[in-house]
Amino acid sequence: MSKSIFYHAGCPVCISAEHDIVNLIGNQNVDIVHLGEHESQIAKAEAVGVKSVPALVTPNGNVLHLNFGASMADVKG
Repeated sequence: MSKSIFYHAGCPVCISAEHDIVNLIGNQNVDIVHLGEHESQIAKAEAVGVKSVPALVTPNGNVLHLNFGASMADVKG
């Protein structure tokens, strides 16, 4: 993986974190995945270790859980 991936569910906490991440590392260095809009990506997020959103997966595979917004169980509905 050459870019970070930022997973979120669209809540205010997630949107705020998205803006901060983009400002910190640059839009060209991160793919944004809104799991509420792209439910097909939930299994992929869980497979790489995402337990809650917002979360940033770094290029080397570390999962950084940020400012708890929602568990993956909540995201799945």
